[in-house]
Amino acid sequence: MVLERLADLSPVVQALVAGCFTWLVTALGAGAVVFFSAINRKMLDGMLGFAAGVMIAASFWSLLAPAIEMMDGSSLPVWFPAAVGFLLGGFFLWGLNKTLPHLHIGLPVEAAEGPATHWHRSTLLVLAITLHNIPEGLAVGVAFGAVAADLPSATLAGAVALALGIAIQNFPEGTAVSVPLRGDGMSRLRSFWYGQLSGAVEPVAAVIGAAAVVSIRALLPYALGFAAGAMIFVVVEQLVPESQLRKNTDVATAGAMFGFVLMMVLDVALG
Repeated sequence: MVLERLADLSPVVQALVAGCFTWLVTALGAGAVVFFSAINRKMLDGMLGFAAGVMIAASFWSLLAPAIEMMDGSSLPVWFPAAVGFLLGGFFLWGLNKTLPHLHIGLPVEAAEGPATHWHRSTLLVLAITLHNIPEGLAVGVAFGAVAADLPSATLAGAVALALGIAIQNFPEGTAVSVPLRGDGMSRLRSFWYGQLSGAVEPVAAVIGAAAVVSIRALLPYALGFAAGAMIFVVVEQLVPESQLRKNTDVATAGAMFGFVLMMVLDVALG
């Protein structure tokens, strides 16, 4: 029923709906601050590992593999667009990290990255998660835009699976932002507001991604690789280091393994 209704919409509108859904789940996770004012560090590390696992699996199963498959029969090497896009995606996130002040979860405000600033800790935390969510939104948008190309490797069910997987890992992300802010003395309402705000960029990025590949079909395999590279950059630069800060390596690794398997199953079973 859901797929039938989505199929009647344009790819850009599909991407918008999916992006709003992932944002909504982020807000639901942020709503945990109503019940908790602190979060167990082992649980947080497991959540971060889970998010990393989902993003790694999505990068291959939902993005890189289709990008390579759709180049079959092309005059270019089948790996070329995916490889170029992947590196450009990583470079793009590296540039954002260098130009936008942000603070990773679990670190003191003195450890903020990017240009020096006097912005409040809460703002820097939200910006860190926002950077994380940009490639997720792009990935969702590109996946729905790819469906319009009518290629065997890009299906509506596969795009929905990707959106669902990202939404699932957005729930603990929302909690990972709002609850620490509450622990810092912020009110529940403001903590929730900042927590859900970190996901607001996803529908915007999803629409941009879908519109780009629908307008210029030749961009599609590069765009898929770009989204994958951006997500892997976030995993290596942000999620994995954060999950290891308190040496809860077993919990973080188990979370990553479970997240990877869940995303793989979703993509293979639904896509």
